[in-house]
Amino acid sequence: MFKPIPLNLTPYPFKLKEIDKQLFIFDELRKKDLVLTPEEWVRQHFIQYLINQKKYPKTLIKLEGGLKLNQLQKRTDILVFDLNGKPNILIECKATSVKINQKVFDQIASYNIIHQVNYLVVTNGLNHYYCEMDYDNKNYRFIETIPDYQK
Repeated sequence: MFKPIPLNLTPYPFKLKEIDKQLFIFDELRKKDLVLTPEEWVRQHFIQYLINQKKYPKTLIKLEGGLKLNQLQKRTDILVFDLNGKPNILIECKATSVKINQKVFDQIASYNIIHQVNYLVVTNGLNHYYCEMDYDNKNYRFIETIPDYQK
């Protein structure tokens, strides 16, 4: 059974429960208990970061959305939309044991071929990387953090 560890994100009082030696976490966006895996622990923390620190409305956050890429079915971890319903931020969450390397950046970049967001985020809960896309110059730049929500 996964034992939650502190992350490099603000702690949040999650609703955890154990059933048959399996730990579950309540996902307030999907309104259901999910098996608590190392990746889910990171995802749930980052969701709370978006809502509580960055002030993004829950209604603009979509979790584990499906997409088709080169005939393969894939899933994005977190996709945040703007008020016009356009994808704005794409977030890839990994377990703390996963090193953030080129393979992880290649994964999120491939998902972004479909979504064409303004910001990419890669996190393992301990290290967070934020990129702002520049489609005019076919480039990106690393930034300190994503912007706060603006109406």
